[in-house]
Amino acid sequence: MRKFILIFLVIFTVKYSTAQELNCSVVVNHSRIQGTSIEVFQALQKDIFEFMNNRQWTNNVFAINERIECQIMINLSKYNGVDKFTGTIQVQANRPIFNTNYKSILINHKEKDDLFEFNYVEGQSLEFNENTHISNLTSTLAFYAYIILGLDYDSYANSGGTAYFQKARQIVNNAQGTPEPGWKAYESSDETNRYYLIENILSSTNVPLRRFYYRYHRLGLDVMADKTDIGRTEITNTFMLMQKVHRSKPDSYFLKVVMTTKLSEIANIYSEAPMLEKKKVYNILKEIDPTSPKVEKIISGK
Repeated sequence: MRKFILIFLVIFTVKYSTAQELNCSVVVNHSRIQGTSIEVFQALQKDIFEFMNNRQWTNNVFAINERIECQIMINLSKYNGVDKFTGTIQVQANRPIFNTNYKSILINHKEKDDLFEFNYVEGQSLEFNENTHISNLTSTLAFYAYIILGLDYDSYANSGGTAYFQKARQIVNNAQGTPEPGWKAYESSDETNRYYLIENILSSTNVPLRRFYYRYHRLGLDVMADKTDIGRTEITNTFMLMQKVHRSKPDSYFLKVVMTTKLSEIANIYSEAPMLEKKKVYNILKEIDPTSPKVEKIISGK
């Protein structure tokens, strides 16, 4: 009996300790590319799926039900028929809210069209090393894996994701000599590429935005299931952190990403709020993004 229990515990421990951090779905859309066998695109999608889900990204142990739900969507526009692809990558990630079935979107970010260039040969393994740039495909995927992890950890502890954001910055540093776009400061006149995303996240100017992630999710949404008014009041107060960043750096790329990600959810949160509270939120977010119809929805509900 003891021998059976020991064997069971060993099997359970191995299974538990090898559960990875990400539960990532992958879609590779190749509808714009004609005259090419679909097998290479199917293989690419499968290899990206395995790269994201089978790699251990942290030193922490995640139970299967704790894995971070995320999505990678790649819309391909060009393929040279051999090994070179061009397209656009979009990344999404969700976070469960305590005592509910609701999942809050941590990031919904789409890069500029055709910024994502990479080489891929069917049958070759996807290699990645944190200390050197091996492949633009795996470097970009790993960059966003660490962005997702950083935001998730930030949402549970104040600045809890710093270690993962630093890994993302190291990937950017490693890629400074690569010919593919997206990694270098001088390539983006409007400061909206991978280089600027991670530099913004780790900038001292944007520290309030990282505090926003913690207070909004952990002290706000996680509380709302049991104490709706208390949780929503905390969320209302967090928008002053966003306002502070806007007034210091109106063109903050990180702030733009947060606004794109969160505005629809924010409008839903305040659908049943008192008008005085709605107006407070509306005035702050209208200052940050005066043209967004999603901001108008906070007041109109439509």
